[in-house]
Amino acid sequence: MRTAVLGAGKMGVWFAKWCIEKGDAVVLADRNPQKLAKLGEELGVETADFPAAVKGADRVLICVSISSFEEIVKKIAPSIHKGQPIMDICSIKEYPVNVMHQYLKGALVLGTHPVFGPGSNGVAHKAYVLTPTNKEEETYAKEFQKWLQKEDARVFIMTPQKHDELMSIVLGFAHFVGLAACETLLEQPAFPESKKLAGTTYRMLFTLAEAVAQETPDLYANVQTKLAGLDKIEQSFIANAEAWLELMKKKDSAAIMERMERLRKKLGKVDSEYGKSYEVMYKMLQSTEE
Repeated sequence: MRTAVLGAGKMGVWFAKWCIEKGDAVVLADRNPQKLAKLGEELGVETADFPAAVKGADRVLICVSISSFEEIVKKIAPSIHKGQPIMDICSIKEYPVNVMHQYLKGALVLGTHPVFGPGSNGVAHKAYVLTPTNKEEETYAKEFQKWLQKEDARVFIMTPQKHDELMSIVLGFAHFVGLAACETLLEQPAFPESKKLAGTTYRMLFTLAEAVAQETPDLYANVQTKLAGLDKIEQSFIANAEAWLELMKKKDSAAIMERMERLRKKLGKVDSEYGKSYEVMYKMLQSTEE
């Protein structure tokens, strides 16, 4: 199997290494020729420009940023061959899948989202989403699913629209809360010292805040601007925050307790599996406390 990996960022390099481990012949492409030459030597792989990399490949994996995605797809469009599998790894799906369908006529397009970062040791126990949009893509997705499951990945097949609906919560909303929390915490003079006294709840908060603030700005900006419906979730959060703030201002202890009790009841109706996931994370954080 000859795999073309387009984009030599952190995830592109991760996939190049992973494909090599699985026995693929890898050709790596990137817009930075100096960086590409260096990585080619380090990884021991062939390098090429984008169109040349695609021409001789059995499959293509697009690992470029969302902001440059359409530009790269346009570049490779004249070089693809009929039925050639071409996949992307973007964190949002509806936009890149539409772009690939628009320009890569005749190719076998499949949107994918590996829900992990470049620090991952393989795909075992990691979530991997596939988003086919027609029967041909569904057939290929099922084949790819079987292959990933042999590596113990947790594979989910859904539409690009359903993926983005879920990512609005999983990524977009979490990023939004983390960024706002980080900015608020950094405005507090006592923030550095407060970490010394962190309990489980506060540790969860500042861990989220610090993690999102240090991530890739390009990715976060595109997640916030390209996920349909995300603004409604964030507006709901702000409305709920204002409602809680109003109760605090009124010092209405009875109303606060009543609202919390309603939350408990709603959480009790959530699937028990998700409750267990929360408990595991909570216990892990507790175990790290001094």
